[in-house]
Amino acid sequence: MEWRHRHLFDLDDWTREDIERVLALTSEIEGILNDGGKALPSLKGKTLVNFFLESSTRTRVSFEIAAKLLGMGVINWAAASSSMAVKGESLKDTLWTLESMGVDVVVVRSSWVGAPQYMARKLRRARVINAGDGTHAHPTQALLDIYTAWKRFGSLEGKRVLIAGDILQSRVARSDIIGFKKMGSEVIISGPGNMVPLNYKALGVRYEPDFAKAVRESDIIYLLRVQKERWQVNAIPSDYEYHLSFGCSEETLREARGCAVVMHPGPINRGVEIASEVADGDKSLILEQVRNGVLVRAALLYLYLGGDA
Repeated sequence: MEWRHRHLFDLDDWTREDIERVLALTSEIEGILNDGGKALPSLKGKTLVNFFLESSTRTRVSFEIAAKLLGMGVINWAAASSSMAVKGESLKDTLWTLESMGVDVVVVRSSWVGAPQYMARKLRRARVINAGDGTHAHPTQALLDIYTAWKRFGSLEGKRVLIAGDILQSRVARSDIIGFKKMGSEVIISGPGNMVPLNYKALGVRYEPDFAKAVRESDIIYLLRVQKERWQVNAIPSDYEYHLSFGCSEETLREARGCAVVMHPGPINRGVEIASEVADGDKSLILEQVRNGVLVRAALLYLYLGGDA
């Protein structure tokens, strides 16, 4: 069955069936890899460019590994040494140049909200996948989060997901809220009042300012770091004070449901939003998220470039 989406900007226009199709294909790829990887779907002859205008480690490397698993060529475009930075070439001309060289998919990370949509309008043939645009969206992170939670719980219908921390500046929070709600989960948010969007009710979530209470009510505790690089002023009095009120410690986690798990998109700030004992503990799915990121992104590349899964 042909994949109905041309580009991936966010999960707004996805259905639950779209997400479940990604989950199924990801699970199939994981099974093949566990059996030795000899029957992996192939995208040999296709080329991916990681077009990262903003720093990244996990997402960029994850896409690179995913592409190479499928036999793709990979170009890591370096903004600092590019003709855009050094010679004044426009973004439009850079994109057309890359496409003329045979690039099939552009994975874009940018601080500019709307950058993926702009690039998709300028490209004639290549697909665009959003790897994070400003504070707007990070759909592939949401999909790997959903896959990780789905593997643990089976069904996400009726599960209560707590997203805690710097909601206001987080592109991950927005995409996760959309994705988990489409899978039938209830989403709670928690964090300091200045880190919660004023229009949070429009997202269909409940705000619980008492973090410890929210933890006790939730099946999935999803922690976000304070994005200090996006704040113009100090958003919190100190890391220590933030941890006392909104950090997930061993003591806080002891009050959680027995089935509860802890997730985080990374990078983690130990001793701020998460204690080391929690990050490294048996309820933590953080490293599983990293591993699953490669699998989910491989599934997405195959769907967008293969289209017959």
